Amino acid sequence: MSQKVMEQPDVSQKVLVHYAVEDKVAVLTLDDPPANTYTHEMMLQLDAAIVRARFDTDVEVIVLTGKGEKFFSAGANINMLNEADPVWKYYFCLHANETLSRLEQTPKLTIAALNGHTVGGGMEIAMAADLRIARKGAGKMGLPEVNLGVLPGTGGTQRLCRIVGKSHAIELMVQGDLFDFEVAHEKLLVNQVLEADGHEDFMRQVMEYAKSFTTPGKASMAVGHIKRSVQSGAEIAFEYGLALERELQAKLFASKDGKEGIAAYVEKRTADFKGA
Repeated sequence: MSQKVMEQPDVSQKVLVHYAVEDKVAVLTLDDPPANTYTHEMMLQLDAAIVRARFDTDVEVIVLTGKGEKFFSAGANINMLNEADPVWKYYFCLHANETLSRLEQTPKLTIAALNGHTVGGGMEIAMAADLRIARKGAGKMGLPEVNLGVLPGTGGTQRLCRIVGKSHAIELMVQGDLFDFEVAHEKLLVNQVLEADGHEDFMRQVMEYAKSFTTPGKASMAVGHIKRSVQSGAEIAFEYGLALERELQAKLFASKDGKEGIAAYVEKRTADFKGA
């Protein structure tokens, strides 16, 4: 039987999303200075990187960050949008929606490491991650699209209301204000705000945190199934969510790690998880 080979991005094009793996953590870095704004080309590369991380058996956690110290991402490239026709912009938004949904639905924990300003579409990318970790004093967040006469069109209206509730989401978007990461933490938009001595120290702390969810110390399959149960289950009727939870639990009970975790507890020893 022939094996289908996944097509790789054209290496001759500018690399806008870097892909690296360190100790079972894939790091996807947005790189388009000065503000890491995304174009269709960047979104295509991000899409490819997400799929690559899905298939990469050496990857258990995905970290998404921006290049440099000033910006995670300032969102969509406005010059690109200004030059494009409405039909193209519709499909651009559709593909961006699909890309971020792939990130959200990938059964591996995803962490957005907010190294700098996370604005507009940049915040929409971050909200598609499971967890958001920000560097203290490094930037602001917000969805200011209303000031351009449009709405957050890369999942912002839908994900924000699911994070902070309808009323607060509407208020944040119609005001269009930007706020510090510390305020974002108070609004539950950021899970942690880390004090760091520069960008390298911030990423070191993020990587330590990401690695805490990998084998052998953590059952990465259980982590991924918890994510799937929440991300998918929260969008369906409660009874069906419980059914999904039971099916995922059944898979974990039958897994090597599920058996190892229970046995280790009974035998009063540290579990040695394999991710299987």
